[in-house]
Amino acid sequence: MPAGHRLGDGPSSSPEGSNLHQPSWLAADEAVRDVLRQNSASWVVTGAAGFIGSNLVETLLVNGQRVRGLDNFATGHRHNLDEVRANVGEENWQRFDFVEADIRDRAACAAIVADADHILHQAALGSVPRSLADPLTTNDVNISGFLNMLDAARRAGVRSFTYAASSSTYGDEPNLPKIEDRIGNPLSPYAVTKAVNEQYASVYARAYDFRATGLRYFNVFGRRQDPNGAYAAVIPKWIAAMLKGDAVQINGDGETSRDFCYIDNVVQANIRAALAAQDARGQIYNVALGDRNSLNDLFRLLQSILAGNGKDHTGAPVYGPERPGDVRHSQADISKARRLLGYAPTHTLGDGLREAMGWYIRHHS
Repeated sequence: MPAGHRLGDGPSSSPEGSNLHQPSWLAADEAVRDVLRQNSASWVVTGAAGFIGSNLVETLLVNGQRVRGLDNFATGHRHNLDEVRANVGEENWQRFDFVEADIRDRAACAAIVADADHILHQAALGSVPRSLADPLTTNDVNISGFLNMLDAARRAGVRSFTYAASSSTYGDEPNLPKIEDRIGNPLSPYAVTKAVNEQYASVYARAYDFRATGLRYFNVFGRRQDPNGAYAAVIPKWIAAMLKGDAVQINGDGETSRDFCYIDNVVQANIRAALAAQDARGQIYNVALGDRNSLNDLFRLLQSILAGNGKDHTGAPVYGPERPGDVRHSQADISKARRLLGYAPTHTLGDGLREAMGWYIRHHS
């Protein structure tokens, strides 16, 4: 771990079954794993039935933690929680409490954070196109809902509050790689909401000495990411289409590039941020691989990995117009997260796709 990097405290316990389904980074990282195993804490995961939230719940449960989940199923799914239950086993599942509620409900937010140690706030309405189609609901959920959770956590005196920020905050800032303290103008209502979240977190640190840590996610992908719906992310959407033998639609010329980040990297960043030393909290961190691939590169890589799984897709992509609100290129500088959180991504784009492809095939063939 980096010098001065402290990983929390609390009553000791030794959970049974904590070797089940360990992400590879955690299985290899004795410092973080031992803190989780030896210090059972109470965690709240909002958006617990979603893609990222359900993966956080699973990792925490198999490492002996007590977890409360909140979701209103606007974009999350009950089958994600069913899969977590099957993966972690009934003994671990007994440490999970779930509340179906909306983060726009102040009373629900206050109730779920009561006596909690750590908050991992993932609930939001994602998607740039969705925000362009319905900016009012995006604002209501992502700003008012965020503030409800932030204030409830502050009043409850939780140990840590970690929230999902977004690389969309960089807007039209042209330089690569993206550095946390250099942002541009937002290009969508969604980006505005995520920038406002960061501003509220900054104000709460100054006004109330309550530090909330923001993780700017860059194009997260992996198991349980929904391929369906108008606002599905590109990787699960393309894989589902390719498994059906359908053509893949690429917005623009395919040379748009992104810093694709596997789900295990994101789970790692959340846990490290929650357990970090006090002086590392209350800041903004990029969570990504620190690399970038074009959409054309991604398409060819998916074809190759699918072929290796006996699922040939030989069709060419169909190119269409650029999508409004999108940036041309995105790549993160992750040196700050490495230095202050000890973040060390374990999966490249190819690694993550190869690891998750079996899940995609089982669920979407």
